[in-house]
Amino acid sequence: MGDFIFLVLYIDDSLLASSDLGLFHETKKLFFGNFDMKDLGETSYVLGIEIYRDRNRDSLRLSQKVYIRHVLERFNMQNCTLGDVPIIKGDTFKKAQCPRNELERESIKMIPYTSVVRSLMYAQVCTKSNIAYAVSVLSRFQSILGQEHWKVVKIFMRYLKKTESCMLTFQCSDHLEVVAT
Repeated sequence: MGDFIFLVLYIDDSLLASSDLGLFHETKKLFFGNFDMKDLGETSYVLGIEIYRDRNRDSLRLSQKVYIRHVLERFNMQNCTLGDVPIIKGDTFKKAQCPRNELERESIKMIPYTSVVRSLMYAQVCTKSNIAYAVSVLSRFQSILGQEHWKVVKIFMRYLKKTESCMLTFQCSDHLEVVAT
C-alpha cells in the first residue's frame, strides 16, 4: 500500500494528515501557494472533538466530553444521576405511546426531543458508535413523540453522562482488531 494523505474540510476549517511527512509538507506548500490560509499547528480540538495523540504508543484518541457536557447542560441534565444503559432491555416504542388527542399533543409541544436526538446523532457519528442503535430507535419518533419517548431520552442522557469520558481510540496494528474499553 502506498502513501496516503487525508484532507478534511468543513466550511473554513481544514485538517491534513498523511502517512508520509514529505507528502504532508508538499501538500501544505501547494495549498499555501494557492489559498490564503493560516497554519494553526497540530490539531487538538476541532468541531467539538478533542484529539489526543500518543506517538510513542502509535495511538490516536478522540473525545467529545466537552460537547457531551454542553448537551447535558443545554437540556438541563447536567446534574442527573448516572445511567448504565442507553435504552433499557425490553423497552418498546409503539405508535400507541404517541399523543392521541389535542391535550396530549399540547403537553409535549415544549419538549426539545428533536434537538436532543440531533445532538445525540452528532455524538454517535463522531465518537460514540456504541449508541447508534439507541439513537436510531429514538429518531423514529421525532414527529410523533409521546411522554414515554421523552422518559427514554432522559434515561439515555443519564447513560451519556456516565460515559462522557469514554474515547474512541485508534491504535496502530498489523491486523484489524476492534477492542472496547
